Amino acid sequence: MSWEKVPFPVLSDVHFLKWQSLLEERTGMYIAQERKSLLQSNLIIRMREIDCFDFDQYYAQISAIPSGIVEWNILLDRLMVQETRFYRNPESLVLFQEFLTSRLLDDTSKKSLNIWSVGCSTGEEPYTLAVLATEAFLKFHKEPFFGITATDISLPVLSKAREAVYNTRKLMDMKQELVVRHFTQLSKDLFKVNDDIRQKVCFSMANMIDIEKSPLRNMDAIYCQNVLIYFRKERKHAILDSLVQRLAPGGMLVIGQGEAVEWIHPHVSRVENNQTLAFLRHKDY
Repeated sequence: MSWEKVPFPVLSDVHFLKWQSLLEERTGMYIAQERKSLLQSNLIIRMREIDCFDFDQYYAQISAIPSGIVEWNILLDRLMVQETRFYRNPESLVLFQEFLTSRLLDDTSKKSLNIWSVGCSTGEEPYTLAVLATEAFLKFHKEPFFGITATDISLPVLSKAREAVYNTRKLMDMKQELVVRHFTQLSKDLFKVNDDIRQKVCFSMANMIDIEKSPLRNMDAIYCQNVLIYFRKERKHAILDSLVQRLAPGGMLVIGQGEAVEWIHPHVSRVENNQTLAFLRHKDY
């Protein structure tokens, strides 16, 4: 049997609800009804690849434990990966640089910085943060004592991130002088992040719905952009509450503009900035 001989499958409302529930149960990610066609397209693309012709059959394959785990991770990679690039969301990165500068100017602050990139995808975000942090330390003639923990739910994505090889399109927003200093050109269209930057970033698998179990603590900055859009409001707030508990006193939490504008927490204050959404943890907590 081939796809040419099979009618194009349609994801019924009943099937959609099953997939919607499975995704939210396992990842916390909520697929709204208006994104049904996108889910259907992604499912069909993967089903074509493995010659599966029925949504129920594929659902059963994905749901099986442990035999379905590998296929689940492959599908999750397709559903979760978003287009990203170096120096994305420049307004937030400017705020991040200003925060680093204030920390480095503060003689009472500790000598090293801990940074967390949540939902790091293929690595462009944490490597960008590492480049900017390195530049900030060097500006003050200090050794770049910092570390970045980068987490994502997708193992294939993390594997790509560790390779640290990117095409020129991914670097189009990065200043040329930073590319020259921190990347090695492998070919006309490929660049690799230099070892000194790569060694500052540790990639690890983590599920956002289990973030309250994370061993990470005392983080100076947590960068969580373009991630919370996938979650219902209640889960968003629970995730943000957990992230606040992992901030060091005076630490900064950066999230996407508009991702949780109604969220408040007694231990943080919003940074006065109209271009991005960020919070500082009170120093007495």
